[in-house]
Amino acid sequence: MLEQLEKIERRFNEIEQAIASPEIASDIPQLTRLAKERAGLEDIVNLYQKYQRTEKAFEETQHLLDTEKDEEMLDLAREEHKSLKEQKETLYEELKIALLPKDPNAERNIIMEIRAGTGGDEAKLFAADLFHMYTRYAEAKGWKIDVIDLTESSAGVFKEVIFEVDGEEVYSRLKFESGVHRVQRVPTTEAAGRIHTSTATVAVLPVAEEVDININPDELRTDIFHSGGAGGQNVNKVSTAVRLTHLPTGLVVVCQDERSQLRNRQKAMDVLRARLLALEQEKADTEMTDARRAQVGTAERSEKIRTYNFPQDRLTDHRIGLSAHNLPKILDGNLDDIIDALATDEQARLLQSAGV
Repeated sequence: MLEQLEKIERRFNEIEQAIASPEIASDIPQLTRLAKERAGLEDIVNLYQKYQRTEKAFEETQHLLDTEKDEEMLDLAREEHKSLKEQKETLYEELKIALLPKDPNAERNIIMEIRAGTGGDEAKLFAADLFHMYTRYAEAKGWKIDVIDLTESSAGVFKEVIFEVDGEEVYSRLKFESGVHRVQRVPTTEAAGRIHTSTATVAVLPVAEEVDININPDELRTDIFHSGGAGGQNVNKVSTAVRLTHLPTGLVVVCQDERSQLRNRQKAMDVLRARLLALEQEKADTEMTDARRAQVGTAERSEKIRTYNFPQDRLTDHRIGLSAHNLPKILDGNLDDIIDALATDEQARLLQSAGV
């Protein structure tokens, strides 16, 4: 690992020298490329240099312990030696994590799709609860939510909602939410107080740019129609809703949330690109295909990544065996503890597979 870090440091120094040269300074495309590469290496190089300084200080303290005769100085050296040893071990672990392959989608915004699964009206109500949870979490993070399509069975009860989340490191945080979520609770309409089990599916798709996915206009069918739901005269008189059909794959995307036909088309294209990017990633990696199938599932009660048990006021994430309490607080967007635990588990699995 240290040899790999030395190579990274050498490359970083080479880039610094190149950027300082007049030839590169006048070549804007080359300068931009090198500056981007430098930015990607800077954090890990700084961390490695901090480790080197700590290692040197540790060795100097060890030498002092081996040669010093004064007891007072030895006591100080022992205390410093212990502190430096702990710092060195911590930095070493941080370096192992820093060397792990970066998720290429980590910095992307996302398209999130929530759909009611098994459980009738209770499943639709749960889908609305999940939408509220992610909306509140996004607000706490300073992220922006932009609804693309919403199918309501009744006020506040969702059959399906598709929305974009924009912000810093959105995908790296919310990618763990993909899968089947199960809820166990007593519906307000249940006179006998029986517990019902319902599900909703959540899909998290990284937003794709035009450079990532090139869509041939000849392979796209566009249908324009009247928006449904509330909206007054605009809904009744103006056709603003957009349905895009990608003919080669059969993918269909509908957007009718905006009053502008152009804006609805732009949003629908964002969703279509995201879905096509997901398809390409699945085809490129068989394991990704298996993971994708597993995360979306079929919304049957037996397929789940997480259970929200209201009678016991307990959330269980079945992937890592995590239990948490205070469901009202969690459903109000307090997800950081759960997401942090999932991220830590992912890091541990990556370290294990990397053999470090």
